[in-house]
Amino acid sequence: MLPSLVLGATALLLSYCYVRLRYKRFSEYAHLPQMPTTLILGHLKTMDSFIRGGKPNGHPDLAFRAINEALGRPPLMLMDLRPFGPPMAIVRSHEVAEQVSKAYKQFPYSLPKMPEVYGHMVHVTGPTSILGADGEEWKRLRKRFNAGFAPQQIITFLPRILEKSLTFISNLDNFVATEKSFSLVEVTGNLTFDIITSVTMNVDFGAQKMDQPNEFTSAYHELFETYASEQMDLPWFFTPLKEWRRRQLANRVRKRLTSIVQHAYGNRKHQSVKSRSILSLSLEDNTSTIPDRVINEACDQLSTFLFAGHDTTSILLSWMFYELGRTPHAMQALRDELDNIFGPDPSPYIVRDKLLSDGGQELLNRMTYTAAAIKETLRLWPPAGTARLTKPGAGIKVQTSTGEYNLEGVNIYNCAIMIQRDPEVYGDTANDFVPERWLQNETGAKQIPPSAWRPFERGPRNCIGQELANLEARVVVALVGRRYDFVKIGLGQLAADEIGNPILEEQGRYKVESEMYPTRQVTPKPVDGMMMRVKFH
Repeated sequence: MLPSLVLGATALLLSYCYVRLRYKRFSEYAHLPQMPTTLILGHLKTMDSFIRGGKPNGHPDLAFRAINEALGRPPLMLMDLRPFGPPMAIVRSHEVAEQVSKAYKQFPYSLPKMPEVYGHMVHVTGPTSILGADGEEWKRLRKRFNAGFAPQQIITFLPRILEKSLTFISNLDNFVATEKSFSLVEVTGNLTFDIITSVTMNVDFGAQKMDQPNEFTSAYHELFETYASEQMDLPWFFTPLKEWRRRQLANRVRKRLTSIVQHAYGNRKHQSVKSRSILSLSLEDNTSTIPDRVINEACDQLSTFLFAGHDTTSILLSWMFYELGRTPHAMQALRDELDNIFGPDPSPYIVRDKLLSDGGQELLNRMTYTAAAIKETLRLWPPAGTARLTKPGAGIKVQTSTGEYNLEGVNIYNCAIMIQRDPEVYGDTANDFVPERWLQNETGAKQIPPSAWRPFERGPRNCIGQELANLEARVVVALVGRRYDFVKIGLGQLAADEIGNPILEEQGRYKVESEMYPTRQVTPKPVDGMMMRVKFH
């Protein structure tokens, strides 16, 4: 009797599971455009097929883009990656992306961030990071840090940015002398790490001293490396040894950050002039001793700013020098602008002195072509998108050119590389480096909707540090843009004719032997680290 009951209960349970699985795979999100799905794997097999058929170790966004093309370019599409990831609506249309990032009545600070993303990155950003915070908690943190990233505050960081940039120039001079190849992402990453630690904590870790590794910098980079080459955010129990290593490295980083926070808090009690570091500006000072809550929260936010503040700008600079190097008319226009603004002598010390003068801010504002080149680089090679979460019953619907879609209960990913290369917006040059498209005085230029450019995302949750990234990029370009020629080697290097001259194609760009592309190393980075040689111009 008992075996029959057990057998019957098992059959009922299996039948229920089968019915639920069929519903989840074939009915729950059937109203969204998608590739054919399977009962067991959903879209995992499709995703794997497109990844294998794409660039070696290419970023998953490239596969999303190819799948969207195969579907006929719908404004959004479903990717069901369960059980390794949640079902996601991948957004291609800037109009849909704008609706996703806007404020709703029930979500006044826009839709909540997707918890799986920031839970996976907790060892880098900390559990209370502003990146993953939502609702009133996010509002409190944003208000607390706004003063540290206000434009009038950021310009006071200019002397420090210039100081660190001159060390960067010294390192480039050494590469010229030795003719050694190097990873531009690594070198610019060390520069931006020095800048962000200086402006946030008023600490010099010497990240650019390549022959003198710093314990904190080494631990941070090792921690970051444990996330490199991951194509999917797997739960910790799939990679227990890696998770253990991350915890060890995160503890080393946290120990140093804690001592910095405690030291800064103690010092500001005795300072007659308030420090301008973001750490000091954001610490509470209404108690005689610093609470553990404040220490932990400050460490989490510092970790977040280290991550976002150095990574984004180093990626931008690396791609920008690559694109300028293969687009001669753009490089010449940029250099002509720098000659016009700073004079014919390209000495970085002359540029530095002019930027430190009373008119330094006005000189930076005049770098309009440089600004256009920065904006175009960020369009082609966005450092990130945004992933949001909806809940059943929230009534979240988006309007598209093909109708209305209900997105309740599905995660939403604004895929920036799809949105910002949309031929419906950018035409035949959607994949080309064309800074001129951003110049206001271009006659006959097609108006580009503001929502179609979103490397720092948009809406209430836009990036708090975007002005700092722009300032850093302008300063670095002003100092080095006329001093060096960056020469790509290996993947992405220029093709040459029979006598060794580069081949100029119709669109005004040099032909390359192979196309560069991003890979997933936490954020989308150049696949080979942007290997370069450099010489004096």
